[in-house]
Amino acid sequence: MGQHLIHTDADVAEGAAWLAAREPRFAHALTEIGPLPLRLEPDGFAALLQKIVGQQVSVASARAIWARVEGAGLTTPAAINGADEDALRACGLSRPKMRYARALAEAGVDFDALRDMPDPQVIATLTRITGIGAWTAQVYAMFNLGRPDVFAPADLALQEATRMLFDLPQRPTVKELDTRAQDWSPWRSVAARLLFTYYRHAKQREGML
Repeated sequence: MGQHLIHTDADVAEGAAWLAAREPRFAHALTEIGPLPLRLEPDGFAALLQKIVGQQVSVASARAIWARVEGAGLTTPAAINGADEDALRACGLSRPKMRYARALAEAGVDFDALRDMPDPQVIATLTRITGIGAWTAQVYAMFNLGRPDVFAPADLALQEATRMLFDLPQRPTVKELDTRAQDWSPWRSVAARLLFTYYRHAKQREGML
């Protein structure tokens, strides 16, 4: 694949240093927020299912639902395929989320093979599955596969952090942010970590988190 994957804090620090040297606003943000988090999580079926569970609900709700899914042992394709609607509903899954979970279980994704695919192929493979859009696939590539140069321009927190940090009159559109992020390649995933961290820092400063 020819990519230097993000496996350690040192990898994130390398990307952050590159971004700081390229963009003064990133350098300024890093003096405020300090070292960036690694945010690397295991990959596989359960990890992707967890991201589906967390779509369009609060962080607290997502954690509560996922805890019930784990507690019921519904973290494998076989378990999802064998569970009836009542069992899935009892975990807190909505009807669409049940459909998405079953679609993922039936998709037969080769998660080992995903590790060696180029980024566009990873995104294309995952977004073919019902219930997985570009955002979910991009976040999985960034934080579960450790890809260094993936971004999620549709993420509202990334849009708002960019607006604040770059003093823009309004949030950039998906297209505008995607275009801006081209300048942050080959470390767009680290730029995402920086912006996510900056967003949280700014909201804490405002007393909103």
